[in-house]
Amino acid sequence: MTALFTILVFVIDTLIVAAVQMLLALGLCHAAGIPLKKIFPHFIFLTGLVVLVIVVQFFFGQGLSAGLMIGCRIMTLTALMPTLTMTTDAQLLALGITRLGLNYRAAFIITSALNLIPLFEEEARLIMDARRLRGIRSVRLREYPAIAFPLMIKAMRQAQMTALAMDSRAFGAYRTRTWLREIRLSALDYGVCAAGITWFVVTLAANYLVKR
Repeated sequence: MTALFTILVFVIDTLIVAAVQMLLALGLCHAAGIPLKKIFPHFIFLTGLVVLVIVVQFFFGQGLSAGLMIGCRIMTLTALMPTLTMTTDAQLLALGITRLGLNYRAAFIITSALNLIPLFEEEARLIMDARRLRGIRSVRLREYPAIAFPLMIKAMRQAQMTALAMDSRAFGAYRTRTWLREIRLSALDYGVCAAGITWFVVTLAANYLVKR
C-alpha cells in the first residue's frame, strides 16, 4: 500500500486530488497514533521548502495551483514513510518483503536503510545541540560540511560494524533462509489491501475526471 500511495503521489497532477491524498496520508498517521512532531521533526524547514516551491512555480509561469500541488506531494511523501517504519517491526517488514517474492538480501538492505534514518536524525540533532552549546545559533550554507562530515564518519563506522556482524553470521551464504517468526495474512489484512487497491483505482479515475 505504501508503494501504491507513493506511485499516486507522482501520477496525480490535479490540485484537488493531491490535497485529498495528502489528507489521507495525515489521517493514516493520526489513526496509527503517531504524533505529528514525529512525522515532521523539522516542520519549519519543511514549511519553508513548500513556500519556496509555491513562489518559484508562481513566478515562473506554472501558476499557484501547480505550486500548491507540488507542496501537497512533498507533505504526502514526508508522511508516508514514517507511517510504515513507525508502525512495523523491522524484522517483520523484512519477512513481509521476502513473502512478496524478493530475495532476503534485498529485504535486509531495504530494512537496514530505513532503520538508519532515525539513527542519523538523532546524530544530526546531537551535533546541532553541541553547536548551540558553543553559541552557534544558526547554520549557514558554508557550515553544512561541518555537520555532514561527522554524519559520514558515523555512517562508515556503522556500515563496517554491520558488515562484520553479517560476515560472522555467514549472512548470504545460502539462497534461502529460515525465520524465527511466521506471518500470515488475516481477513482484516485482505480487507485493508482491497481498500488500498480500491482507493488507488478510484483516485486515478478521479484525477482523470478532474483533468477533463
